[in-house]
Amino acid sequence: MTYPEPRYLGDTGEISATYRPDSAEPDFVYEAGTRVHYLATGASTNGQFGLYRWEMGPNPSGPSPHFHRSISESFYILSGTVRIFDGAKWIDTAPGDWVHVPEGGVHGFRNESGEPASMLLHFSPGAPREGYFEGLPHLGEMTDEERVAFFLEHDTFWV
Repeated sequence: MTYPEPRYLGDTGEISATYRPDSAEPDFVYEAGTRVHYLATGASTNGQFGLYRWEMGPNPSGPSPHFHRSISESFYILSGTVRIFDGAKWIDTAPGDWVHVPEGGVHGFRNESGEPASMLLHFSPGAPREGYFEGLPHLGEMTDEERVAFFLEHDTFWV
């Protein structure tokens, strides 16, 4: 394996870092109390990756087993206990644990602990997951056909 072709061809570097303090308000909040911070979107990373801080309240929440055809997804647990489905079984993960799911890998996650939990979600390449996150609360308002189209648009296939 070698390094990819250079994407920056300048000679002196540039000032281009992004800073987001921990105190920043979440970008999206679900009615059940889950707070989502858009740390790095596909749009802000030129499609290289997406990184989100997912803060779940104590109520059970999270998606059932599914897979993606075009993106990998990784989970890094920050606090609490998050149950992650690895395609074969549910694993109770704790702070510092990491799970990587390549394209096509069946996975899911849930907070069933009764306590708050948080994690980082990393997608590669950087797909527009914000539209998926923000569309989920409206699934009940969609027709069956609209729901199918929504999941296809957002590369989510339920098993």
